[in-house]
Amino acid sequence: MTELLVHLNGELVPESEAKISIFDAAVSLGFTVTDSARTFLHKPFKLEAHIARLYQSMKVTRIEPGISPEEMLNRTTELLEMNLEAIGPNDDLWIVHNVSSGLLKMGPSPEQQNHATIMIYNAPMDLRGWQKYYSEGCHAVTPFSRQPSAQSLDARIKNRSRMFYTMAEQEVKLVDPDAQSVILDTDGYVSENKGGNIFVVSDGVLKTPTSENGLAGITRETTLEIAQSLGISTMETRLLPYDLYTADEIFFTSTPYCLMPATKFNGLPVGNGTVGPVSKQILQGWADLTGVDVVSQANSQVKSD
Repeated sequence: MTELLVHLNGELVPESEAKISIFDAAVSLGFTVTDSARTFLHKPFKLEAHIARLYQSMKVTRIEPGISPEEMLNRTTELLEMNLEAIGPNDDLWIVHNVSSGLLKMGPSPEQQNHATIMIYNAPMDLRGWQKYYSEGCHAVTPFSRQPSAQSLDARIKNRSRMFYTMAEQEVKLVDPDAQSVILDTDGYVSENKGGNIFVVSDGVLKTPTSENGLAGITRETTLEIAQSLGISTMETRLLPYDLYTADEIFFTSTPYCLMPATKFNGLPVGNGTVGPVSKQILQGWADLTGVDVVSQANSQVKSD
């Protein structure tokens, strides 16, 4: 495949030439906000909403990007249009934004002292790592690591300081290579997954944790909209592990794979141990909404290996 381009501080450069300083706040502090969207049929999905959330994260973290949301959208669209020429008609792309507070001068002040570093890139939407979970389900496991309290770092700030999430995912993979993390907060309530949100189905009601202790995911929001359009009752509420043990269905939602069923929770079967009807209904709802059946897209990628 032709090398993709990256938008780095207003310039289009090949991926292999995209570099930032070791003194950038992204490297020295991990002080970076992020957001990611994807395309369906080569068209960006809810890109404006993702950029709006990026700007909310920058406001709270006091990162001044130096460009308007409209200019960010223009740069993103320009890059995407060029990179789409390098992929096949049945393939799609990630759309990722990383913004740091720029070069950091050593000293007592944490305030932004230079222009922000704005990084926009695309990557092939590779679903092969999740493909089998659409039919078999994954194993949802609670790690030892806990979600930091909102008083320390509000989970609605989507950031690149991912050590906590990565450690949580490492911990559950020690239990089962097919595990996905169900991260709890410090009070024991269900928070989120390392890259997505968590849903349960109990007695016909679709439930998901509130955004008090987890990211207010755009895929989460869309999933709730799809469920409501299908006549499925929904509820945003606090959930404990007990609610997952006794659920009829569990699934995760995230930008790349849309919906990933879980058929085990901490070693016990979820419902009857198979992918449930509500999960299948909502996956079909995603296909109807976007024009892309992500299950078929994942299967075709595996077959082409």
